[in-house]
Amino acid sequence: MQKNFDFIVVGNGASGLLAANRLVKFGRVALVSKGDIRESNTYQAQGGIAGVMHALDSVQSHVQDTLRAGAGLCHEEVVQRVIERGSSTIQNLISLGTGFDHHEGELHLTQEGGHSNRRIAHAQDATGQAISNTLATHLHANDNIHFFKQHMAIDLITTHQMGCFREQKNRCLGLYVLSPIGEILSLGALHVILATGGVGKVYMYTTNPSVATGDGMAMAWRAGCPMMNLEFMQFHPTTLYHAQSPSLLLSEALRGEGAHLLNKSGHRFVFDYHEKGEMASRDIVARAIDHEIKKTAQDCMFLDARHLGKPCLQRHFPNISKRLLGLGLDMSTQQIPIVPAAHYMCGGVQTTLSGQTAVDSLYVVGESACSGLHGANRLASNSLLECLVMAELCVESILKTDVPAPTQRLPTWDSGGIFKQKERIQIKQNWHELRATMSNYVGIVRSDERLHRALRRQQMIQEEMTAYYWQHPVDRDLLELRNISLLSELIIRSALQRKESRGLHYSLDYPEFNAKKEDTVLSPH
Repeated sequence: MQKNFDFIVVGNGASGLLAANRLVKFGRVALVSKGDIRESNTYQAQGGIAGVMHALDSVQSHVQDTLRAGAGLCHEEVVQRVIERGSSTIQNLISLGTGFDHHEGELHLTQEGGHSNRRIAHAQDATGQAISNTLATHLHANDNIHFFKQHMAIDLITTHQMGCFREQKNRCLGLYVLSPIGEILSLGALHVILATGGVGKVYMYTTNPSVATGDGMAMAWRAGCPMMNLEFMQFHPTTLYHAQSPSLLLSEALRGEGAHLLNKSGHRFVFDYHEKGEMASRDIVARAIDHEIKKTAQDCMFLDARHLGKPCLQRHFPNISKRLLGLGLDMSTQQIPIVPAAHYMCGGVQTTLSGQTAVDSLYVVGESACSGLHGANRLASNSLLECLVMAELCVESILKTDVPAPTQRLPTWDSGGIFKQKERIQIKQNWHELRATMSNYVGIVRSDERLHRALRRQQMIQEEMTAYYWQHPVDRDLLELRNISLLSELIIRSALQRKESRGLHYSLDYPEFNAKKEDTVLSPH
């Protein structure tokens, strides 16, 4: 079955929701999402959105903090353009009804690691939830939107894949999606936007929701788009170490408000690694925790917020406090056990700031994209800013582009040669083995030996998965395994190419920083 639209947006995080909100004024929009908005990285974002909102702050100060965190790999013109739009982006969210925190009539701003000023606008400790709900509310009020909920995108449909080589440039015409009842639809559009988020589920421990399996990145690669800087996976320093809640992120803003990181002896160990201690950038803090855990043979370190007092914790971090109390932990009286976990992919599909890719009519925005903003390490709370700025610029670019209407129908999904599977244990086995391999060999600290071990195991898993994929009906588990298997290979290959330690990529074989500024680009051709 084929359905046609003017625009298709895949993903319902900040980028996808804002892009859809803008596009419904100009045509019919299909919003494809394999989960609801609560299953996005945006919805689960705690800290906030960075922007220059105070007279004592400046755009150049924010720019310099971003460049410093990016370890010399940021694209400076991109950084400048994004940071300049910070204030207007926050003001736009306020005008739409986002309930950011205020204090004595002024927007309350907090400070996070790597920032030299208070510039993080937030809604208590659930900023992403507030932004998501605001954008979704406006979107549901429009008749020009068609929701494909619980539908998973499978692959893009392009002119080259259809054998149309008369056009020298490859062009995206739509995509295949899997419905909740197992039907595969062909969706056509003049423009397709992938806003599918990150790939945290490649690792055993992640702050990401279960939907973060790199679907958009994998689809873009298979369609012919290069990838950039995939070796830079950011690990959040403070994720709860607890068997019943392995992905509870303890916001960066806790340390911004003065919480300490302690080892078992009560020592504030991060100062042994960097003069800024807990306020150093995330890569430094995560490596310090990782090294301290290995050095002391402990399972975890501890976050101590007791001295902030119960009123402060309940006022600024009510959701974190509530979830911890549900597990029998009280931040106001106890130290909280923490470990680093995969959090944010700084690399992605190589794009312009407006999300343009190597394939015409295909745009990638948000965490799935690599615009050059983050460089080798993302500055805290720049991600929501990038998501929204990219979405705005993407829509502006689309509206300036004249695309001819397609002259032929999209091909239907070919299920020839498929037979019912006898067992599914290999999907479960390969899923767990792949994530364990990535966690053990491609984590916070790497070596060439570990990376080559990981690549050998990944290639064996991918070979098994590919054979299984072409022989059996597709479902969500199989499609997600296919995507994380591909992204695992690309992450490993990117890491092997970087012969230095920079930002989020730390190699035991190449501990020195290389002054040469060079992105890692992988091409599918």
